[in-house]
Amino acid sequence: MSVVVRFAPSPTGYLHIGGARTALFNWLYARHHGGVFRLRIEDTDKARSTQAATDAIIEGLRWLGLDWDDEIVLQSERMPRHASVVGEMLANGTAYRCYCSPEELEAMRAKARAEGRPIRYDGTWRDRPASEAPAGVPPVIRLRAPQTGETVIQDGVQGEVRVGNEQLDDLVLLRADGSPTYMLSVVVDDHDMGITHVMRGDDHLTNTFRQVQIYRALGWDVPGFSHIPMIHGPDGAKLSKRHGALGIEAYRDMGYLPETLRNYLLRLGWGHGDEEIISTEQAIAWFDLPGIGRSPARLDFAKLENLNGHYLRAAEDGRLVDLVADRLGPLDAEQRRRLRDGMDGLKARAKTLVELAQNAGFYAVARPIPLDDKAAALATSATAVLLAGLATALATTEPWTDEAIEATVRGHAETAGVKLGAIAQPLRAALSGATVSPGIFEIMRVLGRPETLGRIADFSSRAGI
Repeated sequence: MSVVVRFAPSPTGYLHIGGARTALFNWLYARHHGGVFRLRIEDTDKARSTQAATDAIIEGLRWLGLDWDDEIVLQSERMPRHASVVGEMLANGTAYRCYCSPEELEAMRAKARAEGRPIRYDGTWRDRPASEAPAGVPPVIRLRAPQTGETVIQDGVQGEVRVGNEQLDDLVLLRADGSPTYMLSVVVDDHDMGITHVMRGDDHLTNTFRQVQIYRALGWDVPGFSHIPMIHGPDGAKLSKRHGALGIEAYRDMGYLPETLRNYLLRLGWGHGDEEIISTEQAIAWFDLPGIGRSPARLDFAKLENLNGHYLRAAEDGRLVDLVADRLGPLDAEQRRRLRDGMDGLKARAKTLVELAQNAGFYAVARPIPLDDKAAALATSATAVLLAGLATALATTEPWTDEAIEATVRGHAETAGVKLGAIAQPLRAALSGATVSPGIFEIMRVLGRPETLGRIADFSSRAGI
């Protein structure tokens, strides 16, 4: 059987990290089995669905590199099909019309509460003849659910899960205004889209029992279900905004690479031995349902940052220049050249693109460069004299390489009778505007001789020399 899976978000908000992991697992399952990954936007809740949210979901999936097959399906465009299926169910007796008023339903709920029973529809209209229908009252359409026996699911993650049918009631399929409910729409869409496997969060498990009853009422094949444990915060509590339950675009803005998120989300609930760093190619080759654990995963930003540092160091320099340039603003050709030539030293010291851009900023500013407070404090008459002498020596240094530059700086320190640090720290401040940076010899080589000498001169002028 060819595998067909789907990701079906509701566009009532951003693509959060849990939804992104669900999409990733479905995408990997399809790619591993040579199957199809489809995208459906469940936008039937018109009061809460927005085009902005739809666009954010699509952009988030694209940024993550999760490409879908076939056209995007909009659930709202399929409402006539959903209603037609209910017409078939009414004809074959697997659904019926219910004319209970809101007041009757509330009285039903109040009685159940008073008697300590679960709140369920009591089947008032299940077997009543149409002749008793009140005039002018639009009915809802309910499923004629089995009342005895069990509904059993062979879950790909949870194993066999069962519920007594007496615990489920006759759920509403069509509202009084003719609009389909979520339970019906999902079943009809999954059937029509040829979905063979449904992989989603375990908060949907209760829904699955009800949806399986709809499948069976229609005589349709039931897809395989797999319910993934939820993601929790570091404290073990349900994930919330205070833990980092943000939209995927927020992680992008915080400076994480898409390959980092793919790797990190993969390891949130799935494992392959002791492997932690897993490329997308390896993930496709290895991913399958048995690797998904049954316990909730915990979000760990420290682990995410460390993983991002790995992928930053592995990233191609030209790509990082483009990503950093987006954060630093318009850059000319020389500034981009400096970033590229200095990227090895920069990316070794950063864990996010935000840090990388901050650390790289001194390569992309025009003279005189700004100094932070610690760097400015080093601009004294004594350091200016030391650097002025160094500038004279650097003017004739050949070739302009790290090794030759280092030899010149060390030689000047020896000649001046000072330790290397006495020159290195003010030199670092002059070149980068800070007291922490990549190696000073690397910086000078990347800046080039004219820019290096110019920055030293600017620094000396701050000390009045």
